[in-house]
Amino acid sequence: MRKSPVDTSDIFSLIMGALTDQINDRELFMKGIDYSYYYEEA
Repeated sequence: MRKSPVDTSDIFSLIMGALTDQINDRELFMKGIDYSYYYEEA
């Protein structure tokens, strides 16, 4: 995060690794919702 204002390549690679082109995949969508509840409980 400290380097991101100067060099965005690290943050860009993290975001690109988390993105998907499967926007119409119901199973992937539901898995994302399940994971979001998991992080709220922690």
